[in-house]
Amino acid sequence: MSNAMRFGEQRPDWPEYLAGRANQTRNRKLADYFSTGSLSADMAIGEAPLVALDLETTGLDATRHDIVSIGVMPFTLERIRVSDGRYWVLSPRRALSDESVAFHHITHTEVAQAPDFAAIIDELLACLKGRLVVVHYRQLERSFIDAAVRERLGEGLLFPVIDTMSLEARIHRQSWWARLRRWAGRPVASIRLHESRLRYNLPAYTGHHALVDALATAELLQAQIARHYRWETPVGELWR
Repeated sequence: MSNAMRFGEQRPDWPEYLAGRANQTRNRKLADYFSTGSLSADMAIGEAPLVALDLETTGLDATRHDIVSIGVMPFTLERIRVSDGRYWVLSPRRALSDESVAFHHITHTEVAQAPDFAAIIDELLACLKGRLVVVHYRQLERSFIDAAVRERLGEGLLFPVIDTMSLEARIHRQSWWARLRRWAGRPVASIRLHESRLRYNLPAYTGHHALVDALATAELLQAQIARHYRWETPVGELWR
């Protein structure tokens, strides 16, 4: 898979890719993940098992920066399973900068006592297996998970995602109305998580905590589907 396809420039045939990885991977952990085989492009979004994923990282480049926390929140369009959410603080390969501590409020002491990403791979895969991942900004979440798994297991981990930022962009950046507004010199709507939630009258949460942002992303997708899509919308129209 090319880098362009890997990070969302193209839309791959995800069921074919997942089945191929299940047959080709040499790693037992990844073989178990890819062999679940429950994701179909024709599945209605209202029937899909979902899991919101959020990362806090030390920067934006997966080749140079590290994951410092992960939050996952299983849900469906009907219910968010808050009690089943999981949160991990992780030890980065490089020392935290003061800017990173100020941004994420994850301290040097916390990461010094935290495990490496390798120690939580089994738990993370168990949370993601058989579920369609939902993120807000797929280029960051998917590239960092892929790089971290590749470094520890020797093979990457790519999977389809529904990107709530991308769904907002379809409406507020790519629609004819949005283009008309830009042509008229009107300001472009923000598609950041906080501002996107405000458009649906969702409550404001304190940001930059991976578990809270995973919850916020799950709620945002529920609101987006309720307003702009249908329960029967195939996930193949939404995933990237």
